Amino acid sequence: MSEADDQLAARLAGQAGERLLGLRAAKDHGKDAGQNPAEDHGKDPAKELRAAGDRLSHEFLVAELAAARPHDTVLSEEAADNPARLSAERVWIIDPLDGTREFGELDRDDWAVHVALWERGELTAGAVALPAQGKVLSTAEPPPPATPGPGGATPLRIVVSRTRPPEFVQRLAEKLGAELVPMGSAGAKASAVILGRADAYVHGGGQYEWDSAAPVAVARAARLHASRIDGSPLRYNQADLSIPDILICPADLAPDLLAAIGGVL
Repeated sequence: MSEADDQLAARLAGQAGERLLGLRAAKDHGKDAGQNPAEDHGKDPAKELRAAGDRLSHEFLVAELAAARPHDTVLSEEAADNPARLSAERVWIIDPLDGTREFGELDRDDWAVHVALWERGELTAGAVALPAQGKVLSTAEPPPPATPGPGGATPLRIVVSRTRPPEFVQRLAEKLGAELVPMGSAGAKASAVILGRADAYVHGGGQYEWDSAAPVAVARAARLHASRIDGSPLRYNQADLSIPDILICPADLAPDLLAAIGGVL
């Protein structure tokens, strides 16, 4: 095991992202060149691209993890759950293509690849690749902590789902005088906070472990707050894979945001 876990996570997330970019570029080139228009009749090219992307990235990551860490278990969005993970000491939690909808829209860059390692109760390594943005954020080289949002006339920037914003966030924005910033992938939203491009990521209404494991690992490595929206801990490698809600923000903002969320629920 010469390659550290966090370095492995970063490398594999980045390489999977490169493959996804290649797949996307081939689809875009074929569209521009007008290749085989008769074959496209009655098909949904974006749907086919999304399915191909999920499959390509999943197969690559699972094969590479099996080669590099043959004794570890893998939990992937794109595979049936293996109950053996519940008694395993090391479980890789992966989302081969987070933001599949955005991946299928060729002008969007808010999609990601997630690779995280859960070990004996904790997330110990993680990487979020943002291939269309040319970035890989990881616990191998944690970004510096984000600066809390400025006060005064500049509103807080809260990133939320562009397709499934939680019902309470509009009330939260009104209470705080905040600006809501719709965005795709959970990894892209968490990364916006990690990089200081937004002040908080708030979600409610349903996610699964693979949606947030890698983003949370990287956010914590960058010394950000990450919890459920009631302040309770985020737990991974559980029998129930659902993690209904999440808050990621600078630690200094967490008490006020948690209180404000509690006040609008």
